[in-house]
Amino acid sequence: MGLDRTDRMILRLLAERADRPYAELAALVHLSPPAVHERVKRLRREGFIQGIVARLDGDRIGCPLLAFVHVTTEGWGMTESILALRNLADVEEIHTAAGDTSLILKTRCSGPAGLERLLTRIQAVKGVRATHSYVVLGTYLERGPMPEIPDAGTDA
Repeated sequence: MGLDRTDRMILRLLAERADRPYAELAALVHLSPPAVHERVKRLRREGFIQGIVARLDGDRIGCPLLAFVHVTTEGWGMTESILALRNLADVEEIHTAAGDTSLILKTRCSGPAGLERLLTRIQAVKGVRATHSYVVLGTYLERGPMPEIPDAGTDA
């Protein structure tokens, strides 16, 4: 994969908090700030870092209801009408799945009425046969992928 232990440490630190200054990263991985800057540039260029985004607080922006919606579709494959779901602001993620459902959507709405409106829109999409919703009661961990860090003295 082209990642050594230091690269993995940098990626983990940035995944925890993407706005860390290079000087702070450098101190944590025992390199100079310019060396860390060059590594981060390489990690971006090689696609390990795909972007930096702000994680918003759903409660504070008026979207406290988190739900996962399983969508069963006719046939297999992502049609343009199904892909149009990505344009709905309440849809945070779309995943194809194996098993009893075709798609799993991560959604965040203003409340039960907002979820009902979203489900109505999803069910109106050509090719959607059914939806099953799972409302989240509490979240104890929410993060992106975290690279494993090998023991000191070994590389990836």
